[in-house]
Amino acid sequence: MPEKNKTERIKRLMHRSGYRGFKEVDLILGGFAKAHATSLSTTELTEFEVLLEEKDHDIYDWITGAKQIPKEFDTQLFAKLCSFTPDILK
Repeated sequence: MPEKNKTERIKRLMHRSGYRGFKEVDLILGGFAKAHATSLSTTELTEFEVLLEEKDHDIYDWITGAKQIPKEFDTQLFAKLCSFTPDILK
């Protein structure tokens, strides 16, 4: 992937993940994107983009363990996301 295209994808992901409307998810996804987006592989970027299409409450429930993670999201990327601690909680 050309570097410019990856940079644009990352910028979009950072914005989409930080301004979703559910503050808890904004903090988790937005913080994760800021901390890790530049180091994600192309496959992981795609996985993250697909995850961002899901409903905030579902994502939050999967992260907190309130609901089982669907097979398609039970990935290494999601495991990284679940182990991420937003700065506000440190």
